[in-house]
Amino acid sequence: MPLGTVLVIEDDAPIRRGLADALAFAGYATLEAGDGRAGLDAALTCSVDLVLLDVLMPKMDGFGVLTELRKAKPSLPVIMLTAKGEEQDRVRGLKAGADDYVVKPFSATELLARVEAVLRRSPERPTDVRTLDIGGRRIDLERREVTLPDGTRETLSEREGETLAYLARNPGRAISRDELLSRVWGLDPRGVHTRTIDMTMARLREALRDDPADPRVIVTVRAKGYMLAQGSGEGVS
Repeated sequence: MPLGTVLVIEDDAPIRRGLADALAFAGYATLEAGDGRAGLDAALTCSVDLVLLDVLMPKMDGFGVLTELRKAKPSLPVIMLTAKGEEQDRVRGLKAGADDYVVKPFSATELLARVEAVLRRSPERPTDVRTLDIGGRRIDLERREVTLPDGTRETLSEREGETLAYLARNPGRAISRDELLSRVWGLDPRGVHTRTIDMTMARLREALRDDPADPRVIVTVRAKGYMLAQGSGEGVS
């Protein structure tokens, strides 16, 4: 039985064939498409577990394919293939909902490691969350408004709201600082040393009136990252 089915959407035939061969050798079933439109059709009509998606393609570019995929299959994992040095493409892809990216040229070992990592966490892939009830707080994530236990209201900054929303979409899982930098900030965490995440969490806890010594909303998981508190009467919708 294959490890999963991967759809390779890449207009360069030798690269596409090389990707498919590497995946097949590692134990994956593969499907191939040579342009964005054909790739989107295959992703929507076939049963696939992950999509490898090139950015620059005829008929429809990778961003267009990703946008349509997120409308129809929001939980389908997507790894984008970007040209070396095109940081804007990587940031744009992550903000549009890509799970990861691989920069060309890349080795088969790196590609397979990223495929494995994305598939490993895909059962917990974020789904849309609009409201959150936790620790006596009612949080409207779309309006970034928090109703506290005493009835007063606080407004979150855009980044604070996005961070809390990402935690809410991944219940029961500790989210690393690197993942937050990548998925919320759209930054490559490799080689980045920053306390941006910790500072944002501190401001978020202050707005939520969440005591780090006795957290009701956000828990720090030692050596792993952050997650939502559990067992506090939480609910999402």
